[in-house]
Amino acid sequence: MTEILVLYYSRHGATAQLAQYIARGVEQVDGCTARLRTVPAVSAVAEATESAVPQTGAPYAIHEDLRDCDGLALGSPTRFGNMAAPLKYFLDGTADLWISATLAGKPAAVFTSTASLHGGQESTLLTMMLPLLHHGMMVLGVPYSEAELMTTRSGGGPYGASHLAGADSRQPVTDEERKLAIALGRRLAAAARALQRDRTQAAQQQQQ
Repeated sequence: MTEILVLYYSRHGATAQLAQYIARGVEQVDGCTARLRTVPAVSAVAEATESAVPQTGAPYAIHEDLRDCDGLALGSPTRFGNMAAPLKYFLDGTADLWISATLAGKPAAVFTSTASLHGGQESTLLTMMLPLLHHGMMVLGVPYSEAELMTTRSGGGPYGASHLAGADSRQPVTDEERKLAIALGRRLAAAARALQRDRTQAAQQQQQ
């Protein structure tokens, strides 16, 4: 099986919902499966801690999840036009994977949710790509062959999937946002599957 890691941080559930749609798109591709993982919150209060296992939702990610995956979808709500601190903190601790080039050559995609329509969706998606590029990953977006890119009046763009959650994070995912998130997951999985086949064929040819 080709496994796609859908790694995200979600404070109020909007980004987690988008992650579910991306995972659905991943599993529409034959031979592909999605592994949903999240990260714990961080705090400026030194004694603040999170439980070892989250009370709800996906398990916390560990480095082995990144090592084992064939592709990565990375998601976060926006924080002043950038990814949220908990996800950044987790990525900042992956220097060992960078040194060993563990993620190099694997495909990746990004997704986000915001409280307002112009609240930093594009800048968040673009800045989330930077650590992935440093890891040597191949970043994918949403092509304009997806018709919803031209009709959406909320989230969804060529840089990745996105959702306009509203100030209370309760706005439902629109039809366009849902279709674009599923399309992104499907595209990521198809790319990872193709790359995996190429590596397998190359290994077989070397053995002959």
